[in-house]
Amino acid sequence: MYVSITGLRVKRWWLMPVFWRHAVPTFKDAQNAKGNIHSAVRRIGRVHHTLTVWDSRADMLAYLRSARHAYAMRRFSSFATGRVYGYEAEVPPDWDAALAQYHAHGRDIGP
Repeated sequence: MYVSITGLRVKRWWLMPVFWRHAVPTFKDAQNAKGNIHSAVRRIGRVHHTLTVWDSRADMLAYLRSARHAYAMRRFSSFATGRVYGYEAEVPPDWDAALAQYHAHGRDIGP
């Protein structure tokens, strides 16, 4: 299975509506996407995290390339900064394990 964990931080408080306008529908799409096993969100401080678990990396990439997610990612740098990490796992991780991987290996996303 493939695990993806992201952390997004909105640049300014007044950009929160823009963030939510993209975050809510794309997260719902992830929950319903082919191959999605688990989807969860958690806010830690000012960072909004998503944790998704997929049957395969291919399933995650298909979602990543979906029209709504691709559009949100093109707009992303105008309202947020972020980091992401994806990795293969034998079992779905809990939040602590996924966050440890994210902090150790995450890479910045955006321009």
